[in-house]
Amino acid sequence: MGRTTQGWDGVGRGTADDLVAEARRALFVMFGFMAAVWALQLVNWLGDYRLDREFGLVPHDMSRLPGILVAPFLHFGWSHIEANSGPLFVFGFLAAYRGVVRFLWLTLLVAMTSGLAVWLFQDTHTLGVGASGVIFGYFGYVVLRGLFDRRLIDTLIGVVMAASFAYLVTVAVPGTPGVSWLAHLGGLVGGMAGAYLLRDRRDPVPAAVTATPAVTGPPAVTGAPAVTGAPAAPDPARAELHKELRDLGLL
Repeated sequence: MGRTTQGWDGVGRGTADDLVAEARRALFVMFGFMAAVWALQLVNWLGDYRLDREFGLVPHDMSRLPGILVAPFLHFGWSHIEANSGPLFVFGFLAAYRGVVRFLWLTLLVAMTSGLAVWLFQDTHTLGVGASGVIFGYFGYVVLRGLFDRRLIDTLIGVVMAASFAYLVTVAVPGTPGVSWLAHLGGLVGGMAGAYLLRDRRDPVPAAVTATPAVTGPPAVTGAPAVTGAPAAPDPARAELHKELRDLGLL
C-alpha cells in the first residue's frame, strides 16, 4: 500500500503509488512527444523543409504570428534536431513527472513566451524554428518548481540541475553567434513564471483546537492529577522531512 507524501507544511500530496504512476505517464508522454517531433522532422525533410518556410517564425510579421505555436517543433536539419533531442527529453520528463496536465500548460506557456520574445525583438527578415526556447523553459521550471511547491526532493533536483547546466544561461544573453538568444531568454523567463503560476494551490492547514469541551459528570477525585489537554501530535512536516532524508540516504 502506498504511503502518503507531504510537503514541508505537512499537507498530503497523494500516495507513492500515485507518484510512480505520474512518472510512468510522463515517460510515455515524452516518448510520444519525441516521436511526434521526429516524425515532423521526417515530413519536413521529405518536403525540402517547406514546413520551415511556411510556419517558421518571422519577426514583426502579423501573418506569421501563429508560428509561435508551431516553430518550436520544427528544425532546420538533422543535426539541429539531434542537438535538441537529448535536453528536450530530459528536461521535459523532469517537468512532466509531477503531472502531465501541468506539463502541457507549461509547454504552451514557454512556447508563447519564447516565440513572442523573438517576434517582438528579433531583427526583421530572419526565420526562426527549433525547440531550444522550450528546453530553456523546462529548465527554468525544473530549477524553481520545488521552491514554490515546497517539496524537498524537487528542490534538490532543481539545485542539481542548476549547478550542472548553469552554462546554458550563457546562451540566453546577447552575443552568442548562430543562436537566437531571445528565444532562449523568453523560454527561460516563461519557465520560471510557470513554476509560480502552476504551483500547487493547497488548502491551508486547519487551525489546531486549543480548547477542550467541558466535561459533565461527577466531580473529579480530590488529589488526582489535572488533565491539561491531549498530548501534542507529532509534527508531520518534520516527520516527512526525516522520511525524505532517509530515502535519500542522508539519515
